[in-house]
Amino acid sequence: MNPLSPLERIFQLQIQTLATTLQPGTIGYYQACLNRFLRYVRAAHPGLLSPAQLRRDPHILGWLHSLAEETPPLSRRTRRACLMCVRRLLEDLIANGQPLPNDLLLRQDFPPRDLYLPQAISPDDDARLDRQLRRTDDLLANALLLLRGTGMRIGECRRLRTDCLRHLGGEQWAIHVPLGKLHTERWVPADDDLRRIVARILSLRGGASNLSAASPDWLLTWPDGRWVAYDALRTFLKQASLLAGCSAPVRPHQLRHTYASSMLRAGVSLPAVKELLGHKDIRMTMVYILVTQTDLQQQYRLAREKMAGAYALPDMSTSAAVEPAIPAVSRLLSTARHLLEMYRRQLDHTHPQLKIRRLINRLSKVGDELASFDRAGK
Repeated sequence: MNPLSPLERIFQLQIQTLATTLQPGTIGYYQACLNRFLRYVRAAHPGLLSPAQLRRDPHILGWLHSLAEETPPLSRRTRRACLMCVRRLLEDLIANGQPLPNDLLLRQDFPPRDLYLPQAISPDDDARLDRQLRRTDDLLANALLLLRGTGMRIGECRRLRTDCLRHLGGEQWAIHVPLGKLHTERWVPADDDLRRIVARILSLRGGASNLSAASPDWLLTWPDGRWVAYDALRTFLKQASLLAGCSAPVRPHQLRHTYASSMLRAGVSLPAVKELLGHKDIRMTMVYILVTQTDLQQQYRLAREKMAGAYALPDMSTSAAVEPAIPAVSRLLSTARHLLEMYRRQLDHTHPQLKIRRLINRLSKVGDELASFDRAGK
């Protein structure tokens, strides 16, 4: 294995510094992006050995070109995320006194951001899944109910401690969510249902005596002390959503999206939802407004379609000149009955409604007599 160059050692030290504040999965992604950059440097610029030699042209611009030419091609989202990771490392190195130019990566270097809307599940699927999880009532089912009821990320839920449920005084309870993806901690209000779910998980996981002295007292552990794995939750949720009859398999992070969307639909303010989700920037939360607006527009279109079907006027395009007389008159009578029925439904008083109803009935009898006369004539 080739020894690291001074440039590579400095970047690796910065990764180690970030590892003290970021989650392991996030650090793994930073490392993968850095490795992609360093592989390019070794291949295209083997003489680049120290940060002081790093320049926008040719080093950074050359790397940008290589990212765009990779096979198979990288998505815009992947390229953008890779650039963001490397830019963060460069900015931290500059802040730590490394002699690097400030213009290595510019705003125009980043691919346009794809419009991403969180995929919340529908209210019907949400209710079906809730019933299925409560019927199952095992450790994984209750862990997923906890996810849905708090809007936590799955990594945050897996890092809850057994004492996460705290009494704040009076009737106020909250779940303490530890440092998460954005290095923030928060308190999520807990109602009676969430308190029962936490108590049920504690009873299903077994006692702390099953844990080794060196193991953290995680809430989500099996009775033998093993930590509940992410894949176990993901696979269980997929199977539960299919058993529940949901329109599509559900992923764990969709429960967080569903929580946020339901909060906004219920009238919870945007700043409050921001705090509940643990977002640092309210712009991260505002994307859920687009979700609720899209949902509202879909519901509006469905309502309009139903109204159009309920009040659709019969086709009057055929005239009596090209259609036999009795069928033409019958169609006109049907149209008159339809319009009178629409008018009747708009009336506020019972007496006029009854008079219009009697008129509609008389027209119906005339139509029946015409149809009978037409059949006899044929």
